[in-house]
Amino acid sequence: MEDKKRFNLDRLKELESEFLHQYPTGFEDAKFFPTMKKFNPQKLEIFAKENLNKECFSNPNLVIDSYFKVIQKSVLVSLFDKLKLKDMISSLNSYEKDMLSIEIYELLYGNKKEGFEGLVEFLAQYNLSKWTIISVVPYYLNRHDEYFIKPTTTKNIIKYLKIDEITYKPKPSYEFYKNYKEILDETKLLLNKNLSFDNAAYTGFFKVAIEICDVE
Repeated sequence: MEDKKRFNLDRLKELESEFLHQYPTGFEDAKFFPTMKKFNPQKLEIFAKENLNKECFSNPNLVIDSYFKVIQKSVLVSLFDKLKLKDMISSLNSYEKDMLSIEIYELLYGNKKEGFEGLVEFLAQYNLSKWTIISVVPYYLNRHDEYFIKPTTTKNIIKYLKIDEITYKPKPSYEFYKNYKEILDETKLLLNKNLSFDNAAYTGFFKVAIEICDVE
């Protein structure tokens, strides 16, 4: 007996069909190239891995600087949030930078749940505990395993695939991320490999495909 899916499989396959009808070779399709030209995560991946590896955390000031640079250079985060984050970091004293670097280390290399929740609480003091800021650096360090969470796209995926077991909330939570990631990982196994060369591109596929289906 087939396991019950945590999402609507028919709707998932419909999205795949409509997207590949429009773009037969997925993200390699020439018609999609202008969009993909703006999306070049490899350079930031290299920068993040060089400047946010475990050894770098012996210097909290450099870690915080590199953490901000990844966010600053990313096309995935809004300019408004980048400016607010810049102001926040410039206001931190040495102790606060140490605390922030500890939360980042836990999120990336230690107890992920504690790091995630600690970073959320730290940034909440500055009204910066946003999904985009929390998820973007882990994504660049591991583009094939971690997901960048864009609120509108996330809500649309949950609604379109009729995922009833999780509820999106503006304040990031590790429990939501963990469950949402598991569901996205399950969907990836059922779709054309051309759609999932990168996890931000994969959720981008959902964004585009849902728009196509909603128009029709």
